Amino acid sequence: MRRKQTTTTTTALGTAAVIALVLGGCASGIQPRDDRDVDYSLDAHLTGTLDVMGFGLGDDVATVRDRDARAALGGDVRVSMAEGALDTQTFLSAVAAGDPPDLVYASRDDIGSLATQGALLPLDRCLAGSDTDTAQFRDSAVAQVSHGGHVYGVPEFNQLQIAMASTDLLDRSGLSMADVNGSDWSAMTAANEAMTRTTGKRLDVVGVDAKLPDFFWLWTLANGTRPISEDGRTAQLDDPAVVEALAHAVSLTEPEGGFDRVKAVRDAADLFGEDNPFAAGKLGAEPMDNWYVNVLEDVSPDVRLQFDAFRDRKGQPIAFAGGSAWAVPVNARDPQLACRYAVTMTSVDAWLDAAKARIREGAKTHKQFTGLLTANRTADARIERLALDQASAQGRSSDDQWVQAVRAIYTANDRAVSAPANPAAAEFAKAWQDGVNSVLNGQDTPERAMARAQQVAQRALDDAWAEEGRR
Repeated sequence: MRRKQTTTTTTALGTAAVIALVLGGCASGIQPRDDRDVDYSLDAHLTGTLDVMGFGLGDDVATVRDRDARAALGGDVRVSMAEGALDTQTFLSAVAAGDPPDLVYASRDDIGSLATQGALLPLDRCLAGSDTDTAQFRDSAVAQVSHGGHVYGVPEFNQLQIAMASTDLLDRSGLSMADVNGSDWSAMTAANEAMTRTTGKRLDVVGVDAKLPDFFWLWTLANGTRPISEDGRTAQLDDPAVVEALAHAVSLTEPEGGFDRVKAVRDAADLFGEDNPFAAGKLGAEPMDNWYVNVLEDVSPDVRLQFDAFRDRKGQPIAFAGGSAWAVPVNARDPQLACRYAVTMTSVDAWLDAAKARIREGAKTHKQFTGLLTANRTADARIERLALDQASAQGRSSDDQWVQAVRAIYTANDRAVSAPANPAAAEFAKAWQDGVNSVLNGQDTPERAMARAQQVAQRALDDAWAEEGRR
């Protein structure tokens, strides 16, 4: 029976059992979709209902592109959306029951993992049939959703980190952005000590927030390594360079009284309001996700800030990127509709429509458009140009802080690294997160914590890859 909405749960079966059903293929009644005869060409007439899981029209960028995608589907197609983040257990249950959606939207980590578990349809024919130039997509984004020589997701968005700092607090301590952008760890340590302010046991100003545990990957990249091999098979958590990166990042909490105090300040902060940490003078510098630039421009346009790409120890820009992707279940009923919607949503024209709409809206309040990171190189280059042209038209100089932010974001975007697809992505992430948290909480040293995390992570990877190899 055609699924109207996603209500399936996996409380009784559990994740492992659901995956086992999916991987059981025909034994559980699942018939992988044979799409060799599907006409994916963009001039094919489409009819029917497209069921989408995991996506919602939460902002203008989604709404504008969705309008373009629905137009590409044509008037004989109805789109039904089960909004909210994709629950992979619910999705796998739907696949196992033979009643999946036509199209899913999820993080690239999840898509990559689902691909290695055999739950997704390869999109090679979709991409070729729709004349989609896959060379336009960023290599790291495509790698996240590829497995066994096939592409299983159409990537979109890049979320990454750049360095942000309070000009007032830097000036007060005689510092510059070069002291806090990650390029010189000794200088960063000194800057952190200079800007940190405490009153007794109270932390008043966080000099440099290392943003652990979230940005563990970024710190390892800055030290010339990464937590997992590029093929996604070998954990590298006990690599001395990984341990050194963790030790340095954790050491930044010491002048601030330890991680508990830093976390307490974070938790109490009005991150999205006018009294955010930079505006309140409570934060000197940090690496932070690129989307936060838009928040700061909205709520604190007059607060003096500086931006730069985060740097590795050789002074080169570096970032850890994640994002989303569109994928089609292995037994989807109508991959033709799914393909048309996905490739239109991620097309250069759709991204440009969204960017121009945002520029028009922002121009009403003289707001600088700070770009969109699309995971599409061609779209990124043209959107960056739109942002800089708007800045010029508004009379902004190259020293303007929001122009500085645009350049920092796109510089980082060109050097971003992503996690490789692997069937144990969630287990691997939990292993390193548990290790980092044990150090932050004072329960273990970086060496012991990463040694233990290495064992847990490698065991999960070995088991998952072995299971994948038996299919």
